[in-house]
Amino acid sequence: MILAWLIFILLVAGILAAIAARRSHDMARWISLAATLLDLALTLALWIQHSGRISFGNSGDWLEQVDWTWIPQLGIHFHLALDGLSLLLLALTFFLGVLSVLCSWSEIAHSVGFFHLNLLWILAGITGVFLATDLFLFYFAWELMLVPMYFLIVLWGHEHRVYAAVKFFLFTQLSGLLMLVAILVLYFFHHAGGGIYTFDYEQLLHTPLSSRAALWIMLGFFAAFAVKLPLFPFHTWLPDAHTEAPTAGSVILAGLLLKTGAYGMIRFVVPLFPGAAREFAPVAMSLGVAGIIYCAVMAFSQHDLKRLVAYTSVSHLGFVVLGVFSWNELALQGAVMTMLCHGISTGALFILTGALQERIHTRELGQMGGLWSTAPRLSGAGLYFALASLGLPGLGDFIGEFLVLLGAWRYHRVLTIVASIGVLAATFYALRLVQRAFHGPNEYRWTLTDLVPREGVIIALMAISLLWLGLYPQPVLSTFSPALHALEAKAQATAVIR
Repeated sequence: MILAWLIFILLVAGILAAIAARRSHDMARWISLAATLLDLALTLALWIQHSGRISFGNSGDWLEQVDWTWIPQLGIHFHLALDGLSLLLLALTFFLGVLSVLCSWSEIAHSVGFFHLNLLWILAGITGVFLATDLFLFYFAWELMLVPMYFLIVLWGHEHRVYAAVKFFLFTQLSGLLMLVAILVLYFFHHAGGGIYTFDYEQLLHTPLSSRAALWIMLGFFAAFAVKLPLFPFHTWLPDAHTEAPTAGSVILAGLLLKTGAYGMIRFVVPLFPGAAREFAPVAMSLGVAGIIYCAVMAFSQHDLKRLVAYTSVSHLGFVVLGVFSWNELALQGAVMTMLCHGISTGALFILTGALQERIHTRELGQMGGLWSTAPRLSGAGLYFALASLGLPGLGDFIGEFLVLLGAWRYHRVLTIVASIGVLAATFYALRLVQRAFHGPNEYRWTLTDLVPREGVIIALMAISLLWLGLYPQPVLSTFSPALHALEAKAQATAVIR
């Protein structure tokens, strides 16, 4: 039941926050904070409870699961399952969920209850995506993320929020419909081969498919995940959405929603269609590398601080695609580490950007400069997370990208060499961010309030997390590695069947 409670707590708390806000805005904020903290505590308790199984390499099996019959006539179950991979992504979800509530504490002043309803329901959808092992339930959770995020952008966003929200909705909705078609085709193929209608992940792994059918169905899944990731050239919705979203929306987008696309590739694309994925790998890896280079160049050319950070997201997540389709132990470890660390480092940069915008009411780098002299703690935090973003050794992002490059070298050396140029390019845009925003003369005579205690706690937690992942990543690697081994074994077994 604990897996179901992780979702139900967020859904119920969202409704309670909306009702409570009629009497007190602060009450809505405290309800949201309590719900995300409770889910984080439950996830950490699960981690501690199963640490023995994980340490002995048994987390490839489900650590926890709940399976209720939902619509038996169609073979649909409410089936949630947890392994080491989804456990870590849930920990990231609730950690960033807590920080999203905190960072929006003073920023959101109108419709506070509805804001927190949408925020918590987005987190509930993300939780469902990371836990669902029934593909109908997975699609239901996938769509549950969409509408609340649309409202978050269109109601609490900035100048061009309607355009950005509609663009986000169209991209993700249309690609999601392609995934729905692919799920239904796989569902009917399974019935044709075995006489059973089911959306169960484990049973669909054994669906007999021709190589051509597998390729086309895989492309339906891949399209949805590539757009959500987003993979070049399907990334154009993301800079607009990030630029116009409120700070909490940008943190959820960068830290969590984009990770659902990467998770889908790891959990579904390769294990369900290993032969087709192997055939398609050079194309996917080439798109990932193109995104690494192109979006690094675009980040360097931006004058809007939020758009700069948004383009860095696409660049970094190109390493995830490179790692997933290399499909070996080192590359997959690097892909998951990059997902976790990118969520923290880029989320922190968006929080700092939001704090700056609250103070100076602009995101234009040309109107900044010299902020270190007036807000040293905020500027120092900006330097720290910019260095994390460029892959400074000792911080978590370096571990992830280094492992991806090591693993990809075994599969495709030319693409690995080109991708490594992206690490160098990250140095240029990160240092430009720091130099233009925090150093140089204070030409506009800014006098800012430095980080307040609430903001300081948020930034300190994220900084410590990145430092821990950079200096001692072994507990995290040990948690998800057995799950990755199990996924590799499932992909091999599926390939043998077909």
